[in-house]
Amino acid sequence: MTQINSKPAIKQGWLRAILIIIPFFIVSGIFQLLGVILYGAITGNLDFENFQNLKMSKDFMVFGQFTGTLGTLLIVWIFARFIDKRHFFDLGFSIKNRSKDILWGLLAGIIMMGLGTVILQFNGNLTIESINFAMGSLLQSVFLFIFVSINEEIIVRGYILRNFMDSMNRYLALILSSLIFTALHLLNPNVSILGITNIFLAGILLGIGYIFTKNLWFPLALHFSWNFFQGPIFGFEVSGTKSDTLISQTITGNEILTGGNFGFEGSLLASILCTACIVLFWFIYKKQDYKLLKV
Repeated sequence: MTQINSKPAIKQGWLRAILIIIPFFIVSGIFQLLGVILYGAITGNLDFENFQNLKMSKDFMVFGQFTGTLGTLLIVWIFARFIDKRHFFDLGFSIKNRSKDILWGLLAGIIMMGLGTVILQFNGNLTIESINFAMGSLLQSVFLFIFVSINEEIIVRGYILRNFMDSMNRYLALILSSLIFTALHLLNPNVSILGITNIFLAGILLGIGYIFTKNLWFPLALHFSWNFFQGPIFGFEVSGTKSDTLISQTITGNEILTGGNFGFEGSLLASILCTACIVLFWFIYKKQDYKLLKV
């Protein structure tokens, strides 16, 4: 698709990227609050005494993430349409010839989480206690992490990274957007220095394809796969947050290796796997970019 108007309302892309941050928090927060009110009205739990229990329920989390994502979509659409003067779908939603990106993203998350689990188990740091299959809970987790992926990828990669790339070298844009992505997770439960470092590396990995393709399907698929297989399937905390899991496991040993209460994302093993995938996908997308330039 082409731009609605070739001249954005604000010329500097980096400024557009910065200016959306506060409205993003405000609008997303308002929509999440409306979600709380609506969910409470539907379930009859809209009283302060029950609020903590309400917050912990999986269906509440799904509903809150859904309404928050609607808020994100709205504010990004407003900025894209009236500030950037470009079509919303130009932020990276084209599905044409992107099936490989989706497959790579899904596989990368599965392989990293699966390999991490096997290594920790082989090393004696992880013991599988039981396997508990609950279809309803797994389906809730699928929707929850789909909304999480859409919410974070549209704002960080689709809008912020895209606009940084309009103003500067794409690698610098990638680093700056990854720092913002990291900042969004600073208040996560049980956060650690290594965990924050790995979230930054995850931001680089999630954006590595976008700086070459300006397409969101790889980071969307990888973000979903990373979260879903880390928590609901293999039983780790997701950025410090527990969830119902298919595999119940016990972690012991050095927290630098295991990630401790922050989960696998807080481990040195995650650092190594993330770095390896960054290098791998840089070569894949760089090679694709080179072929396109030759055509």
